[in-house]
Amino acid sequence: MLHFPPCRYQSADPETAGVPNEDPYRWLEAIDGAESLAWVEDQNRRTLARFADAEFASLETGLREILDADDRIPFVVKRGEHYYNFWQDAEHPRGLWRRTTWDSYRQPRPVWEVLIDVDALNAAEGENWVWHGASCLEPAHPGEPWERALISLSRGGADADVTREFDLIGKRWVGGGVDREGEHGFTRPEAKGGMSWIDRDTVFVYTDFGGADSGSENDSLTSSGYPRRVKRWRRGEPLSEAETVFEAAEQDLMAVAFHDSTRGFERDFIHHALAFYEQRLLEITPDGQHVPIEVPLSAQASVHREWLLVHLREDWTLNSGNGGNGGNGGNGGNDAAVTYPSGALLAIDYETFKRGDRDFTTLFVPDAHRSLEGFEWTRHYLVLDVLEDVKHRLQVLTPGQGDDWSPRPLAGLPATGEIGVAAVDDEESDEVFVIITDYLTPTTLARLDLKHRDLAQLDAPPETVKRAPSFFETQGMQVTQRFATSLDGTSIPYFLVLPAGAGDPANGNADRPTAPLPTLLYGYGGFEISLTPHYIAGAGRSWLSRGGAYVVANIRGGGEYGPRWHRAALKGERHKAFEDFAAVAEDLVATGVTTPDKLGIQGGSNGGLLVGNMITRYPDHFAAAVCEVPLLDMQRYHLLLAGASWMAEYGDPDSDDWDNFLKDYSPYHNLCEGVDYPAVLFTTSTRDDRVHPGHARKMMARMEAMGAGNVYYYENTEGGHGGAADNAQRAKLGALAWRFLWNELGDGE
Repeated sequence: MLHFPPCRYQSADPETAGVPNEDPYRWLEAIDGAESLAWVEDQNRRTLARFADAEFASLETGLREILDADDRIPFVVKRGEHYYNFWQDAEHPRGLWRRTTWDSYRQPRPVWEVLIDVDALNAAEGENWVWHGASCLEPAHPGEPWERALISLSRGGADADVTREFDLIGKRWVGGGVDREGEHGFTRPEAKGGMSWIDRDTVFVYTDFGGADSGSENDSLTSSGYPRRVKRWRRGEPLSEAETVFEAAEQDLMAVAFHDSTRGFERDFIHHALAFYEQRLLEITPDGQHVPIEVPLSAQASVHREWLLVHLREDWTLNSGNGGNGGNGGNGGNDAAVTYPSGALLAIDYETFKRGDRDFTTLFVPDAHRSLEGFEWTRHYLVLDVLEDVKHRLQVLTPGQGDDWSPRPLAGLPATGEIGVAAVDDEESDEVFVIITDYLTPTTLARLDLKHRDLAQLDAPPETVKRAPSFFETQGMQVTQRFATSLDGTSIPYFLVLPAGAGDPANGNADRPTAPLPTLLYGYGGFEISLTPHYIAGAGRSWLSRGGAYVVANIRGGGEYGPRWHRAALKGERHKAFEDFAAVAEDLVATGVTTPDKLGIQGGSNGGLLVGNMITRYPDHFAAAVCEVPLLDMQRYHLLLAGASWMAEYGDPDSDDWDNFLKDYSPYHNLCEGVDYPAVLFTTSTRDDRVHPGHARKMMARMEAMGAGNVYYYENTEGGHGGAADNAQRAKLGALAWRFLWNELGDGE
């Protein structure tokens, strides 16, 4: 059995930790500074000179074929009689927003009506727009056509965007853009924020309204850079004269508003985020009053038709006299207090709740293996998406039926893999789209009518609508789920995908290679986000097909086992996520899948923080690391772009948190001379206005100055936090990562 050498982790460097003026690379935080961009250009040139060879070109071509394939599934949303889709390919790199009918969509090649050609728009306006989405206005009366949409466009893919009104019938911009007809349209200037429909002539708008120059008390943004003021804007009036309906505090995270247009249940709501995991939902009454939904700030509350659902992130105890129904945790209306556990889903009639009733029905209670990943409403049913040891189990509930709404499993679906469900039209039908995939199986889009299905007896799969093509040969490949033991004894699940011919089934070791393999280990471990199996077309073609193994670790900090799994790695407990990732690496070596000199790691955003800590804490565990759009300077992250919004996840560097724990997992401050670090490829985007590119820039500059070995950097000039704005850029970034990994973990050069 192979063993790792002792970890060489060092605590914060006293020469720079806690001394803001001693950071020699602070100048790289000037995003568009001439010196910074010259440095970026030089680094990009060096990296491409090293890797942009014939093998890189082959990888890039293969990825473009996947991304631009015309037989991909065009996923749609239903609005009235039309099904809308946004599509990018080689001919339309920035994309088409288009629609079709259901009869046409079911055909192998649907006939599409193009509404917006983003490439043509860019050419006409001399712009660099990236599609950010569309919100269509539901007509006032059933059967009427859908007439208007609010379109969001971003320059270069940044989070900040503009919103414009679009005429779905005339296929023109209203009151602006390239097709001016003189009508007063809704147009929101570039900022982080948005608009949402109230009716045809009124919207909610939450954005940067200006005013910062006249004093911080008039600033319309929070300290995190998100909107804190919500206005009701009527057609034809200047935005400056729109009525303010809500204002959050500057230290809060953000505030938005939306109109629930469900017929018979029309309401207006404010979503007030005090911090990343603290929020309030308030109803705006017709007379302008704000009625808060009194549930714990950590809970997620939502209203659908007559029902209020509450998904708890912490235990909630209701004192005596507040009720509870006895359904999996209630008290049948007795006076004794009742505690609902973290991760539970509760339901109650919304109107009775507002009158003071707290007689909740418990719809779901987590356990050691099961958590609630999400839920979806149809007209008459509620579908729960339950994760059981990172495997999806769908349950269908009938509101009001029995003590727990009579949950029944949705049969006829795979036992493993990713299974997603989305209502086709939750106001009009009980039909759902079901999306099925796993690491080796291309996606299937199916349609199912819950109303006409005997859920208890019928095991037949739902009706297949479309199948995605296969992009690599999977014969002989296999997927297994394993569990590693972390430093504190916690069992950590991970998925191992082996290439063809790697196992030794003759000796009962189908999931154990006969020789160590080049292996890529991917992780995230933050913000309660679950990593569940999905078709890995790019990795399949670029890695598995060439003999590499692929691994996904479900470490703490994620959402695979609900809020408890996330809380286990919050703030000062963050080290547990890193220990979990190291435990998976150690298990891969101990079971003969790979060796440290053949093991690479990859992660982006919060996953980039994970990778940064693996580099500094466990440099002997890996030979290569791909660190994408990362957080790395945890002393200044809260001062850079949206960083202040994540202090509930990581901690406050301006408090004792820095000395107590943050300095210990700030990779930028834990680089040390004389350590044999693995090879690293840093990638980021100049236009990332969420995670500042300065994190990656400064880490690269410091490692380079230390002579830390094979360290490379590439910064895309577009793409926002996603790193790329179109398929060509995605393919280039992907090819660069695969080429780097093969060079370090494969035969090399």
